[in-house]
Amino acid sequence: MQTINQNLFFLINLSIAFHLIFITHKSWRKTNPLREYPMEGYRNASKHIAVLAFPFGTHAVPLLNLIRQLSEACPNTMFSFLSIQQSNNSTFRKNLDKIKPFNVWDGLPVGYSFWGTPHEPVDYFLKAVPANFMKAIDAVVFETGKPFDCLITDAFYAFGADIADELNIPWVALWTASPRALLVHLDSDIIRHHVRINGPKDKPLDFLPDFSSIRIADLPNGLTSGDIDAPMPALLHKMGVSLSRATAIATNSYEDLDNTVVNMLKLRFSTFLNVGPFNLVSVSSSTVDDSHGTLDWMSKHEAASVVYISFGSVITPPLHELQALCEALEECEFPYLWSLRGNPEKQLPLGFLERTSSKGKIVPWAPQQKILEHPSVGVFVSHGGWNSVLESINGCVPMICRPFFGDQQLNTRTVEVVWGFGFGLEGGTLTKKGAKKALKLILCSQEGKKIREKIRVQKELACKAVRPNGSSNENFKTLVKLVS
Repeated sequence: MQTINQNLFFLINLSIAFHLIFITHKSWRKTNPLREYPMEGYRNASKHIAVLAFPFGTHAVPLLNLIRQLSEACPNTMFSFLSIQQSNNSTFRKNLDKIKPFNVWDGLPVGYSFWGTPHEPVDYFLKAVPANFMKAIDAVVFETGKPFDCLITDAFYAFGADIADELNIPWVALWTASPRALLVHLDSDIIRHHVRINGPKDKPLDFLPDFSSIRIADLPNGLTSGDIDAPMPALLHKMGVSLSRATAIATNSYEDLDNTVVNMLKLRFSTFLNVGPFNLVSVSSSTVDDSHGTLDWMSKHEAASVVYISFGSVITPPLHELQALCEALEECEFPYLWSLRGNPEKQLPLGFLERTSSKGKIVPWAPQQKILEHPSVGVFVSHGGWNSVLESINGCVPMICRPFFGDQQLNTRTVEVVWGFGFGLEGGTLTKKGAKKALKLILCSQEGKKIREKIRVQKELACKAVRPNGSSNENFKTLVKLVS
């Protein structure tokens, strides 16, 4: 009788425990919408790889491009792509057979409404990491029944080293910006030692090899200026300290673009792999969304005559700079295609749209890569983001850059004084005089032709890198071996 009672007591407790696990998991799923996609593919997969995305700016898209390449090269491998819901919704336009998105908590308080700066959601998110990712990793393993065999993260996540150590798996970090930008974050302590915090902006970084033409003013905010203890600068500083623990670092670049810097990085890391540009090697859709008819419009213009304008998906220049650019376009009478966020009638000068209707076209979104590949484009007015730089190279289109934050100023300076296929605006902002001078120089002068030739050389080097036996192609093979 005692044995029967003990067994009954054990079974009751076991039943209660399973019920509590089910209720807890069900409740967690309601408040944390982890999975919204079917689990097909996991059962027969021999490898399971966790992918941790940085969900702001344009970080998630290059990471997904790399994962799509890896999914083609790694048979019987499933990739679980972890990011916040908003980013996943915009990044995953369609279901991918071997890549499944999972949502992690974005760190925002319940009922949050955005009123502050663009960095506010980022700061909330950074307070939630890495706990939100750890929780999601456990839940993904529970959902799929598959432990992870490898961890691939945005290089921003220094905690990737600790997660990989805990799971006893390799860690691959993807740096989505330029190799030069990576080097300054790795050497942030050295740079701060040589220059004062918030010191002279015009001091050159001549104490670093191949940086004598780069100034303190060209560095990202938070490295030697501003609040160096703010969440993003602190995150990048931790990255610089911890990145050497990665099994491999991959970058969206090619070796001949910045060879001296790449060789310095190869000395720092056991495995440093340029595997880009992704826009030349990524798996692309057969159809292009051009619902606004931009490509047909471009075809009506002469070769190298159109000004293409886009400042990315995050920032719009202040109204007085938009007005200055409009005045420059109107006086120069160059045809223009402008991908503009917001309401043009409210943002642009009164009557500008009507006066330039025969010369210009303004759209809320455009297929940028296809536009830059079009022979009618003569110059790209940009914020200088890394993806835009690579797309300009692919399209052989010189750049005029108006940088705003992050690595954009460093990219702008490098484009101008190191690579020579574009330049920044005088004073760093859009003025009518500066915009007119820049546009005419590239579109109407002999110097503009030389600039176009320099970027054409870079396009040839980029194409060579991604061909069979090219440096990026061989580096990708090494990455596949590490992952699989």
